[in-house]
Amino acid sequence: MTTTPDDELFGQEHVRAYRETGGERGYNWHGTEIALLTTTGRTSGEERTTPLIHRVDDGRIVLVASNGGSVEHPAWYRNLSKDPNATVQLKADVFPVRARDAEGEERERLWSLMTEVWPYYDDYQARTDREIPVVVLERS
Repeated sequence: MTTTPDDELFGQEHVRAYRETGGERGYNWHGTEIALLTTTGRTSGEERTTPLIHRVDDGRIVLVASNGGSVEHPAWYRNLSKDPNATVQLKADVFPVRARDAEGEERERLWSLMTEVWPYYDDYQARTDREIPVVVLERS
């Protein structure tokens, strides 16, 4: 796999480059596509933006709350659990969304969709006892 300068982007540097270029930098990352998710901090009340691998399924944005297989859910997921209203940026398009967890057959189908582009999710799931949530974001 060939790497690009965008593959080196991480965290807030990734967010900055993505925003400054309308996604021209940072949208494509390690063979995946990145969305910027902005949530409201559950304790701070401040906006928090995280670059996340996503796929689009029937017009909805799909994310995986893997946290690399940690025993705890990622902060962005905990924020959405308190307030499911958020904002997504896909390239230059910024829009409001409402989050929900996929369950049952939908979750299994979307999990497979996500592991097609990032097989490491299966490794992350093997590292933890928690079921890693699959999050569906619908335009609001």
